[in-house]
Amino acid sequence: MNRLNRIFHNKNVKALWFARNFIRYAVPKPLLRKRLEGLLEEARRRPDWEYIRDRVDYCNKLEPMPTPEGLRPLGEHRLGKGIRTAYFFDTYEFTRWFDDALLWRTVPGDVTTVPELPSVVKSRPIAGDNANSVLLNLDKARHFVFLRDDIPFREKEDRAIFRLTINCHHPNHVLRRRFMEMYYGSAICDAGISNRHPTLPPEWTKPHIPMYDHLRYKFVMAIEGNDVATNLKWVMSSNSLAVMPPPTYETWFMEGRLVPDFHYVAIRPDYSDLEERLRHYIEHPDEAERILRNAHEWIAQFRDRRREKLVSLLVLHKYFERTGQL
Repeated sequence: MNRLNRIFHNKNVKALWFARNFIRYAVPKPLLRKRLEGLLEEARRRPDWEYIRDRVDYCNKLEPMPTPEGLRPLGEHRLGKGIRTAYFFDTYEFTRWFDDALLWRTVPGDVTTVPELPSVVKSRPIAGDNANSVLLNLDKARHFVFLRDDIPFREKEDRAIFRLTINCHHPNHVLRRRFMEMYYGSAICDAGISNRHPTLPPEWTKPHIPMYDHLRYKFVMAIEGNDVATNLKWVMSSNSLAVMPPPTYETWFMEGRLVPDFHYVAIRPDYSDLEERLRHYIEHPDEAERILRNAHEWIAQFRDRRREKLVSLLVLHKYFERTGQL
Protein backbone atom coordinates (compact mmCIF):
# COMPACT_ATOMS: atom_id res chain seq x y z
CA MET A 1 0.00 0.00 0.00
CA ASN A 2 1.55 3.30 -1.07
CA ARG A 3 1.94 6.38 1.07
CA LEU A 4 -1.15 8.18 -0.27
CA ASN A 5 -3.34 5.16 0.41
CA ARG A 6 -1.93 4.96 3.91
CA ILE A 7 -2.89 8.55 4.52
CA PHE A 8 -6.36 8.50 2.99
CA HIS A 9 -7.63 4.91 3.17
CA ASN A 10 -9.83 4.36 6.21
CA LYS A 11 -8.11 7.06 8.24
CA ASN A 12 -9.60 10.28 9.54
CA VAL A 13 -8.09 13.35 7.87
CA LYS A 14 -8.13 16.15 10.45
CA ALA A 15 -8.75 19.05 8.03
CA LEU A 16 -11.76 17.29 6.52
CA TRP A 17 -13.03 16.42 9.99
CA PHE A 18 -12.93 20.09 11.08
CA ALA A 19 -14.56 21.28 7.85
CA ARG A 20 -17.41 18.79 8.17
CA ASN A 21 -18.04 19.71 11.80
CA PHE A 22 -18.03 23.48 11.26
CA ILE A 23 -20.55 23.04 8.43
CA ARG A 24 -22.66 20.93 10.77
CA TYR A 25 -22.35 23.63 13.47
CA ALA A 26 -23.81 26.20 11.04
CA VAL A 27 -27.00 24.22 10.33
CA PRO A 28 -30.01 25.78 12.13
CA LYS A 29 -31.20 23.50 14.92
CA PRO A 30 -34.96 23.91 14.23
CA LEU A 31 -34.50 22.19 10.86
CA LEU A 32 -33.22 19.09 12.60
CA ARG A 33 -35.78 19.03 15.41
CA LYS A 34 -38.61 18.82 12.87
CA ARG A 35 -37.02 15.62 11.52
CA LEU A 36 -36.16 13.96 14.85
CA GLU A 37 -39.40 12.05 15.39
CA GLY A 38 -39.25 10.77 11.83
CA LEU A 39 -35.73 9.42 12.41
CA LEU A 40 -36.70 7.73 15.66
CA GLU A 41 -39.69 6.15 13.94
CA GLU A 42 -37.43 5.01 11.10
CA ALA A 43 -35.28 3.19 13.65
CA ARG A 44 -38.31 1.39 15.11
CA ARG A 45 -39.40 0.21 11.64
CA ARG A 46 -36.01 -1.17 10.64
CA PRO A 47 -35.57 -4.96 10.45
CA ASP A 48 -32.59 -4.64 12.84
CA TRP A 49 -34.64 -2.78 15.47
CA GLU A 50 -34.00 -5.39 18.15
CA TYR A 51 -30.25 -5.01 17.58
CA ILE A 52 -30.56 -1.20 17.78
CA ARG A 53 -32.60 -1.36 20.98
CA ASP A 54 -30.06 -3.72 22.54
CA ARG A 55 -27.21 -1.34 21.68
CA VAL A 56 -29.14 1.61 23.13
CA ASP A 57 -29.88 -0.26 26.34
CA TYR A 58 -26.26 -1.32 26.71
CA CYS A 59 -24.87 2.19 26.26
CA ASN A 60 -27.59 3.82 28.36
CA LYS A 61 -28.54 1.80 31.45
CA LEU A 62 -30.42 4.60 33.23
CA GLU A 63 -33.61 3.74 35.10
CA PRO A 64 -36.50 6.25 35.32
CA MET A 65 -35.82 9.02 37.87
CA PRO A 66 -36.89 12.56 38.75
CA THR A 67 -34.85 15.17 36.92
CA PRO A 68 -31.61 15.47 38.96
CA GLU A 69 -30.36 18.81 40.18
CA GLY A 70 -27.07 19.90 38.71
CA LEU A 71 -27.82 19.27 35.03
CA ARG A 72 -27.36 22.11 32.56
CA PRO A 73 -29.46 23.21 29.52
CA LEU A 74 -28.43 21.96 26.11
CA GLY A 75 -28.59 25.56 24.94
CA GLU A 76 -25.38 26.22 26.90
CA HIS A 77 -23.55 23.57 24.89
CA ARG A 78 -21.70 25.88 22.54
CA LEU A 79 -18.26 26.09 21.01
CA GLY A 80 -16.02 28.48 22.93
CA LYS A 81 -12.76 29.09 24.73
CA GLY A 82 -11.58 26.18 26.85
CA ILE A 83 -13.90 23.69 25.12
CA ARG A 84 -12.30 20.39 24.11
CA THR A 85 -13.05 20.51 20.39
CA ALA A 86 -13.22 16.78 19.61
CA TYR A 87 -15.57 16.07 22.51
CA PHE A 88 -17.70 19.12 21.74
CA PHE A 89 -18.26 18.29 18.08
CA ASP A 90 -18.89 14.60 18.76
CA THR A 91 -21.62 15.44 21.28
CA TYR A 92 -23.02 18.41 19.35
CA GLU A 93 -23.52 16.18 16.30
CA PHE A 94 -26.45 14.65 18.23
CA THR A 95 -27.43 17.15 20.95
CA ARG A 96 -28.37 19.68 18.24
CA TRP A 97 -31.38 17.51 17.35
CA PHE A 98 -32.97 18.13 20.78
CA ASP A 99 -34.62 21.15 22.41
CA ASP A 100 -32.20 23.62 24.01
CA ALA A 101 -34.25 23.63 27.22
CA LEU A 102 -33.54 19.96 27.94
CA LEU A 103 -31.05 19.36 30.74
CA TRP A 104 -27.98 17.13 30.60
CA ARG A 105 -24.42 16.67 31.78
CA THR A 106 -21.30 15.50 29.96
CA VAL A 107 -17.84 14.66 31.27
CA PRO A 108 -15.15 14.95 28.58
CA GLY A 109 -11.88 13.06 28.54
CA ASP A 110 -10.75 9.64 29.71
CA VAL A 111 -13.34 8.81 32.35
CA THR A 112 -12.48 5.87 34.62
CA THR A 113 -14.99 6.41 37.43
CA VAL A 114 -18.78 6.61 37.44
CA PRO A 115 -20.13 10.19 37.82
CA GLU A 116 -22.55 11.01 40.65
CA LEU A 117 -25.02 12.48 38.12
CA PRO A 118 -26.20 10.84 34.89
CA SER A 119 -23.54 11.94 32.40
CA VAL A 120 -22.62 11.41 28.77
CA VAL A 121 -19.07 10.02 28.65
CA LYS A 122 -16.60 8.45 26.27
CA SER A 123 -15.51 5.69 28.66
CA ARG A 124 -16.62 3.94 31.82
CA PRO A 125 -15.59 1.05 34.10
CA ILE A 126 -17.00 -2.29 33.01
CA ALA A 127 -17.48 -3.73 36.49
CA GLY A 128 -20.06 -2.59 39.03
CA ASP A 129 -22.99 -0.19 38.71
CA ASN A 130 -22.04 2.05 35.79
CA ALA A 131 -25.56 3.24 34.90
CA ASN A 132 -24.74 6.93 35.40
CA SER A 133 -22.12 6.62 32.67
CA VAL A 134 -24.02 6.97 29.38
CA LEU A 135 -21.80 6.11 26.42
CA LEU A 136 -21.60 8.07 23.17
CA ASN A 137 -18.95 7.72 20.49
CA LEU A 138 -16.71 10.60 21.56
CA ASP A 139 -13.25 11.56 20.28
CA LYS A 140 -14.03 9.12 17.49
CA ALA A 141 -11.64 10.65 14.96
CA ARG A 142 -8.85 9.33 17.19
CA HIS A 143 -10.44 6.15 18.52
CA PHE A 144 -12.64 4.79 15.73
CA VAL A 145 -10.07 4.13 13.04
CA PHE A 146 -10.31 0.98 10.93
CA LEU A 147 -7.56 -0.22 8.60
CA ARG A 148 -7.33 -2.25 5.42
CA ASP A 149 -4.81 -5.06 5.85
CA ASP A 150 -3.67 -6.90 2.72
CA ILE A 151 -1.23 -9.23 4.52
CA PRO A 152 -2.67 -12.66 5.41
CA PHE A 153 -2.10 -13.78 8.98
CA ARG A 154 0.10 -16.70 7.95
CA GLU A 155 2.50 -14.42 6.07
CA LYS A 156 3.20 -12.15 9.05
CA GLU A 157 6.14 -12.33 11.49
CA ASP A 158 5.76 -14.83 14.33
CA ARG A 159 6.01 -12.07 16.94
CA ALA A 160 4.00 -9.48 18.79
CA ILE A 161 4.63 -5.76 18.75
CA PHE A 162 4.17 -3.35 21.66
CA ARG A 163 4.68 0.28 20.68
CA LEU A 164 2.65 2.49 23.01
CA THR A 165 3.36 5.44 25.28
CA ILE A 166 3.88 5.35 29.05
CA ASN A 167 2.48 8.27 31.01
CA CYS A 168 4.39 8.12 34.27
CA HIS A 169 1.90 10.51 35.91
CA HIS A 170 -1.12 8.27 35.30
CA PRO A 171 -1.65 5.37 37.74
CA ASN A 172 -3.09 3.06 35.07
CA HIS A 173 0.13 3.19 33.06
CA VAL A 174 1.92 1.05 35.63
CA LEU A 175 0.49 -1.87 33.60
CA ARG A 176 2.38 -0.76 30.50
CA ARG A 177 5.56 -0.22 32.47
CA ARG A 178 5.28 -3.72 33.91
CA PHE A 179 4.94 -5.12 30.41
CA MET A 180 8.11 -3.36 29.28
CA GLU A 181 10.02 -4.60 32.31
CA MET A 182 9.04 -8.16 31.44
CA TYR A 183 9.37 -8.18 27.65
CA TYR A 184 11.88 -5.54 26.54
CA GLY A 185 14.48 -7.43 24.51
CA SER A 186 12.31 -10.55 24.30
CA ALA A 187 12.47 -12.63 21.11
CA ILE A 188 8.69 -13.10 21.15
CA CYS A 189 7.80 -9.39 21.26
CA ASP A 190 9.22 -6.28 19.66
CA ALA A 191 8.65 -4.16 22.77
CA GLY A 192 9.30 -0.44 22.83
CA ILE A 193 7.70 2.87 23.76
CA SER A 194 7.33 5.97 21.65
CA ASN A 195 8.04 8.56 24.34
CA ARG A 196 10.83 9.45 26.77
CA HIS A 197 10.75 10.16 30.49
CA PRO A 198 13.59 10.57 33.03
CA THR A 199 12.24 7.70 35.15
CA LEU A 200 12.14 5.25 32.22
CA PRO A 201 15.15 3.41 30.77
CA PRO A 202 16.23 5.36 27.67
CA GLU A 203 16.76 2.17 25.67
CA TRP A 204 13.02 1.49 25.86
CA THR A 205 12.32 4.40 23.51
CA LYS A 206 12.12 3.38 19.85
CA PRO A 207 11.19 5.43 16.78
CA HIS A 208 7.51 5.97 16.14
CA ILE A 209 6.09 3.71 13.46
CA PRO A 210 2.80 4.16 11.55
CA MET A 211 -0.18 1.93 12.22
CA TYR A 212 0.28 0.05 8.97
CA ASP A 213 3.84 -0.95 9.90
CA HIS A 214 2.44 -2.84 12.90
CA LEU A 215 0.64 -5.14 10.51
CA ARG A 216 3.69 -7.18 9.52
CA TYR A 217 3.44 -8.84 12.96
CA LYS A 218 0.97 -11.63 13.73
CA PHE A 219 0.12 -10.07 17.10
CA VAL A 220 -0.36 -6.49 18.33
CA MET A 221 -0.46 -5.78 22.07
CA ALA A 222 -3.50 -3.74 23.17
CA ILE A 223 -2.75 -2.73 26.77
CA GLU A 224 -5.05 -0.25 28.53
CA GLY A 225 -3.66 3.21 29.25
CA ASN A 226 -5.61 6.21 30.57
CA ASP A 227 -8.75 4.14 29.98
CA VAL A 228 -9.20 1.71 27.09
CA ALA A 229 -6.51 0.57 24.67
CA THR A 230 -6.93 3.11 21.87
CA ASN A 231 -5.39 0.81 19.27
CA LEU A 232 -7.84 -2.05 19.87
CA LYS A 233 -10.30 -0.93 17.17
CA TRP A 234 -7.81 -0.74 14.33
CA VAL A 235 -6.04 -3.91 15.43
CA MET A 236 -9.30 -5.87 15.37
CA SER A 237 -10.01 -4.53 11.86
CA SER A 238 -6.70 -5.96 10.63
CA ASN A 239 -5.35 -9.45 9.97
CA SER A 240 -3.22 -9.28 13.12
CA LEU A 241 -4.55 -10.60 16.41
CA ALA A 242 -5.19 -8.23 19.30
CA VAL A 243 -3.54 -9.55 22.48
CA MET A 244 -4.55 -8.24 25.91
CA PRO A 245 -5.86 -9.11 29.36
CA PRO A 246 -9.66 -8.88 29.68
CA PRO A 247 -10.51 -5.15 29.55
CA THR A 248 -11.60 -3.18 32.61
CA TYR A 249 -12.95 -0.10 30.76
CA GLU A 250 -15.25 0.27 27.79
CA THR A 251 -16.41 2.79 25.22
CA TRP A 252 -18.92 2.89 22.35
CA PHE A 253 -16.97 -0.15 21.08
CA MET A 254 -18.58 -2.16 23.91
CA GLU A 255 -15.31 -3.73 25.08
CA GLY A 256 -17.24 -5.30 27.95
CA ARG A 257 -18.98 -7.60 25.47
CA LEU A 258 -15.81 -8.87 23.80
CA VAL A 259 -15.26 -12.58 24.44
CA PRO A 260 -11.73 -13.76 25.36
CA ASP A 261 -10.16 -16.09 22.78
CA PHE A 262 -13.13 -15.44 20.51
CA HIS A 263 -12.58 -11.78 19.57
CA TYR A 264 -9.01 -11.38 20.83
CA VAL A 265 -6.19 -13.43 22.37
CA ALA A 266 -6.59 -13.27 26.15
CA ILE A 267 -3.59 -13.25 28.45
CA ARG A 268 -3.35 -13.02 32.22
CA PRO A 269 -3.34 -9.55 33.80
CA ASP A 270 0.26 -10.17 34.94
CA TYR A 271 1.30 -11.08 31.33
CA SER A 272 3.00 -14.26 32.57
CA ASP A 273 1.49 -16.51 29.89
CA LEU A 274 2.20 -14.25 26.88
CA GLU A 275 4.76 -16.48 25.19
CA GLU A 276 2.67 -19.61 25.76
CA ARG A 277 -0.43 -17.98 24.23
CA LEU A 278 1.41 -16.62 21.20
CA ARG A 279 3.09 -19.95 20.51
CA HIS A 280 -0.29 -21.64 20.58
CA TYR A 281 -1.72 -19.47 17.82
CA ILE A 282 1.49 -19.57 15.78
CA GLU A 283 1.20 -23.37 15.82
CA HIS A 284 -2.58 -23.36 15.28
CA PRO A 285 -3.21 -20.77 12.54
CA ASP A 286 -6.72 -22.12 11.88
CA GLU A 287 -7.72 -21.05 15.42
CA ALA A 288 -6.06 -17.67 14.90
CA GLU A 289 -7.98 -17.10 11.68
CA ARG A 290 -11.23 -18.03 13.43
CA ILE A 291 -10.59 -15.26 15.97
CA LEU A 292 -9.82 -12.85 13.14
CA ARG A 293 -13.14 -13.63 11.47
CA ASN A 294 -14.96 -12.98 14.74
CA ALA A 295 -13.05 -9.72 15.25
CA HIS A 296 -13.93 -8.55 11.73
CA GLU A 297 -17.58 -9.39 12.33
CA TRP A 298 -17.49 -7.29 15.51
CA ILE A 299 -15.97 -4.37 13.60
CA ALA A 300 -18.60 -4.66 10.84
CA GLN A 301 -21.43 -3.60 13.13
CA PHE A 302 -19.89 -0.11 13.49
CA ARG A 303 -19.53 0.49 9.74
CA ASP A 304 -23.24 1.22 9.11
CA ARG A 305 -23.18 5.02 9.50
CA ARG A 306 -26.92 5.46 9.25
CA ARG A 307 -27.53 2.93 12.00
CA GLU A 308 -24.80 4.44 14.18
CA LYS A 309 -26.55 7.80 13.89
CA LEU A 310 -29.89 6.29 14.91
CA VAL A 311 -28.38 4.47 17.88
CA SER A 312 -26.70 7.70 19.06
CA LEU A 313 -29.93 9.72 18.82
CA LEU A 314 -31.83 7.02 20.69
CA VAL A 315 -29.20 6.90 23.45
CA LEU A 316 -29.70 10.64 24.02
CA HIS A 317 -33.48 10.37 23.69
CA LYS A 318 -33.45 7.70 26.39
CA TYR A 319 -31.26 9.95 28.57
CA PHE A 320 -33.85 12.74 28.48
CA GLU A 321 -36.70 10.27 28.90
CA ARG A 322 -35.18 8.47 31.88
CA THR A 323 -34.32 11.76 33.60
CA GLY A 324 -38.00 12.72 33.53
CA GLN A 325 -37.86 15.30 30.76
CA LEU A 326 -39.69 13.58 27.87
